[in-house]
Amino acid sequence: MKFGINTFLFTSPFTNESVSLFPKFKAWGFDSVEISIEDPSHIDPQVIRKALDENGLKCGTICAAMGPGRDLRGTPEEQQIGFDYLKSMLSMMPALGCDTLIGPLYSRVGRAELVSKEDYAKQWETVAKHLKTLADYAEQLNVKMAIEPLNRYETDFINTCEQGMRMVNQVNSDALMLQLDTYHMNIEEKDPYQAILNAGSKLGHFHACGSDRGTPGGDQINWNKISSALHQINYDGDVVIESFIPDIEMIAKAASIWRQFEPSQEDIAIKGLKFLRSSLIK
Repeated sequence: MKFGINTFLFTSPFTNESVSLFPKFKAWGFDSVEISIEDPSHIDPQVIRKALDENGLKCGTICAAMGPGRDLRGTPEEQQIGFDYLKSMLSMMPALGCDTLIGPLYSRVGRAELVSKEDYAKQWETVAKHLKTLADYAEQLNVKMAIEPLNRYETDFINTCEQGMRMVNQVNSDALMLQLDTYHMNIEEKDPYQAILNAGSKLGHFHACGSDRGTPGGDQINWNKISSALHQINYDGDVVIESFIPDIEMIAKAASIWRQFEPSQEDIAIKGLKFLRSSLIK
């Protein structure tokens, strides 16, 4: 396993100037950076790649910012905007040396409403069609995508591993994987341990967060079982700390971050990494 940090904990939006964070990440002991890109025009992939290389880091993943207007099950305009955004993310990944595009790639965050079974089925087919086209493009670039189930307050579409795997299996592409997150699993899964086992070889990315979305460790998540499940499926991808603070307004609203979870961002990163290395590496 390799350990990474999501840039949303420290900055929004991520720009070329944000590479000033990289020496800090390296000094703290991280192997990779999960870059949250709100707009592809904000960065020059060559500039970011150079800074990564100079600091001995890798961009393991790009985290898609599925904000308002980007929705593969929305209006025709929202579908097109979301599709174009995701395709642009895939296009820049080879230059960044990045393997996987992650997040709730199917819909905008915060869209959560009760719809009829018929409407849900129509949305499902629409999303599957778009993801298949994007997966075909990802295959051409030799990169992957990993869709993330979110909790019920952030989406009504894919909340569980079972739902996510159903979409992955329907699209049926080597380029489409599943992402799991301990925070969301703590809310939605009957058994997070079993969810990881069920994802198996299709688990393409993993977020490690405390049950309150703060520092992993010292919370109510059964990390021993999480570790056991990851080792049983021979997971060797990135484990990324994804936490947020109220100061980053764009994500605070989307993720309902109304208070400071920990003393500082550094506290989350440093203590979280120390805990994960001690509990997940065997």
